[in-house]
Amino acid sequence: MNVVRPYGDTTGDGMVQTSFTLPIPHDKKAEGAALQLAAKMGMDPAMLVHASQVGDGFTFFVVYGRVNHLVELDKVVVVERDFPLLTAKEVNTLVKQKMRRKLSVVGACIGTDAHTVGIDAILNLKGIAGEKGLEYYRELKVVNMGAQVTVPELVETARREKADAVLVSQVVTQRDAHLHNTREMSAAFREAMPAGKRPLLIVGGPRFDELMAEELGVDRIFGRGTTPREVASYLVHTLAVSKKEKVSL
Repeated sequence: MNVVRPYGDTTGDGMVQTSFTLPIPHDKKAEGAALQLAAKMGMDPAMLVHASQVGDGFTFFVVYGRVNHLVELDKVVVVERDFPLLTAKEVNTLVKQKMRRKLSVVGACIGTDAHTVGIDAILNLKGIAGEKGLEYYRELKVVNMGAQVTVPELVETARREKADAVLVSQVVTQRDAHLHNTREMSAAFREAMPAGKRPLLIVGGPRFDELMAEELGVDRIFGRGTTPREVASYLVHTLAVSKKEKVSL
């Protein structure tokens, strides 16, 4: 069995650090409450590293301590990248050769989510982390609808633009808003378009579990750290490359 333990001061010492907020004012009793919670989380011994008042009646804590849990690496399940990472030139060439038209992409932040940083990083020309966004790819036609787009508006735009793919970014996660919005979107597309006519549905954001794509009714979930090049490569691999060619890639 391939197992590891957390590392803090020395190899395998099981030391971890975590932070949380309790809805109580900062005093000695609050600090004791934080240590009690840490103990119930399995930290033994637990040390209070930091405590500070954050507004009326709330305290933020950082605790450090040892846990006895082991990580069984053989049981870790993740979504591995199952497509080659292409350059912009390769993406453009494949779209031109295989689709013989521009690949249409519509992107938006849906619901009340007003954070466009994620969708702009993937779509806008300036991109992120030294990579240019999908607007840079000459064989991709990109429509960025911005923030607080309703699901009906997204469906209508995707239909009008004959979208091959719809990209949705969700940053706000309070009360699982990102999950509710994604399910609403996927249901709306299933209702509005037949299976063979629906665009590829892709969602991204820092709090998504990439393993939940099927449960949420989408084709792919991209998590934090995703780059425009990864998204472009996935689009081409899924929409422009034949099944036979995918086997050999």
